[in-house]
Amino acid sequence: MRLPGGEADEFEWVLFEQSNVLTAAQAARLLTPSKVRHLLARGRWRRWCRGVLVSHPGELNRQQQLWVAVLSVGGDAVLGGLTAAAEAGLRGFRAEPIDLLVPGTRTSALARRGLLPGMPGVRVHRTAVLPAEHVQAARPTRTTTPRALVDAAAWARTDDEARAIIAAGCQQRLATPAEIIAVTDRMPRARRRAVVIETARYAEGGATALSEIDFLRLCRRHCLPAPDLQEQRTDANGRTRFLDAYWREWRLHVEVDGAHHMEVRHWEEDMVRQNDIWIEGDRILRFSAGQVRRHPAEVAAQLSALT
Repeated sequence: MRLPGGEADEFEWVLFEQSNVLTAAQAARLLTPSKVRHLLARGRWRRWCRGVLVSHPGELNRQQQLWVAVLSVGGDAVLGGLTAAAEAGLRGFRAEPIDLLVPGTRTSALARRGLLPGMPGVRVHRTAVLPAEHVQAARPTRTTTPRALVDAAAWARTDDEARAIIAAGCQQRLATPAEIIAVTDRMPRARRRAVVIETARYAEGGATALSEIDFLRLCRRHCLPAPDLQEQRTDANGRTRFLDAYWREWRLHVEVDGAHHMEVRHWEEDMVRQNDIWIEGDRILRFSAGQVRRHPAEVAAQLSALT
């Protein structure tokens, strides 16, 4: 939207700041009730749910969907979880339903009243802990990225999805492990708090992919020494390579292959890297991410034989 000019009135600024979405009460105050009724009757405006209007008759863009969700619940609602994280730039996770966070004294019933087709679902969560430092000024207001990641992990369908969210937030440099752990310090009753802290600790040590986290957890469960992660090496052609896991004492390197390794280009690159490692005198073991997850005892037995 174009920035209002110097002669813009309060109505124009509200439309600009709220992406052309406003409450019926705002519209009546800034215009008049009869003017609002006229705009709706002529089809120039549209009512998307009880008490929330959009100043055009067309479909909603993403920002307008967020504003409709927030205003349908009330002024103290903020974007949270994956919705807030996606607004901060998190990639690779579902964008719907729209997650909102409200104080624990509020009821979630108001979130579901009469939203029209074309509007994503809205999911409202209540919290007893929402200090000012966990809220970020934005349009609409949202939780900070570390808080959004912690909440998203709590609301995830599985522990693995929760780990993937925390790992991705760190890998994409949207939050640091220390920031995530600081949020959990303020939320001693948060769901999956232990999973979040464990994943953040692994990320602090360099594990920022779910396959790497699974591998470190395997090492810990089977009392294997912890490897160095993402060890930097320079190959014979002067290119920088990163080793998934490396035990310097035994000159042992482990590669954990995810789905992307099935692509021909990645497979050929990995063969070249593996050959360079063998030429330099190191040993290398390769496991798929599925092996690490489904057959940890077999993986641990092979590692134990070389360490």
